[in-house]
Amino acid sequence: MFQKWYGHFQVLTDCSTEVKKGEVVVVCGPSGSGKSTLIKTVNGLEPVQKGGNYR
Repeated sequence: MFQKWYGHFQVLTDCSTEVKKGEVVVVCGPSGSGKSTLIKTVNGLEPVQKGGNYR
């Protein structure tokens, strides 16, 4: 579970999931909903302020 902020604006709140090897995941939502931030955070390209990725 992790959280991400930009300044005082919390963009990801208590994100948690499990993806097993070979599974395909789709992230969809409207513009500005945090899709790119989520993918960048999961892949370690964006730091998180609370929690972390566990591989």
